[in-house]
Amino acid sequence: MSSKAEEFDLLVREVFAPCYPVVANEIIEKTGISNGLCLDLGCGNGYLGLAIADATNMEVCLLDNDAEMLSICQRNITARQSNERVRTQLGDVHQIPLPEQSVQLVVSRGSVFFWEDPIQAFREIYRVLSPKGIACIGGGFGTVEIKQQIDRQMEQRDSGWKEHLRERIGPGCTEKYPPILSEAGIDNFKIDHGPTGLWIIFGRS
Repeated sequence: MSSKAEEFDLLVREVFAPCYPVVANEIIEKTGISNGLCLDLGCGNGYLGLAIADATNMEVCLLDNDAEMLSICQRNITARQSNERVRTQLGDVHQIPLPEQSVQLVVSRGSVFFWEDPIQAFREIYRVLSPKGIACIGGGFGTVEIKQQIDRQMEQRDSGWKEHLRERIGPGCTEKYPPILSEAGIDNFKIDHGPTGLWIIFGRS
């Protein structure tokens, strides 16, 4: 396994770990969904999906296009003894390898900012959503206190950290997504933007 994948996992565990249980509960509260299948897109190390599994009775599919990241996911699944309800899936958000209308909750924290074709990706998310399913896509830190803690640590590691955040979840970012969602055929959506993050929430109409 490459040192890059292991270094990223170490960064997540040392800096970002406190936000995942809080973000998971935030998503559950925003969507009202706690049963069925949850799909964590661009899951990286799998910590968000695992936190959702811990907080609900949902089955969780951790999807990423990086096989090395999924190896770390599997290690984390085993460490948490979550093998019965959590699985990994190699795949791409632009062509999700799941049937139509098969997922009750689609989540993604941090991957939307790197999608090559966000219109196609949102179309795929809509395709796999069940009739009452909801997607919660974006990036966030849970609470102001956790964000401030992460900011302090990341500024020591990355001088461009604050600029990266402004580009991804800053005030101007809310204007970026409505045209993309409309082009993807998604008209009923909400953009939830605040001091701790930005989330795009929509269901199957």
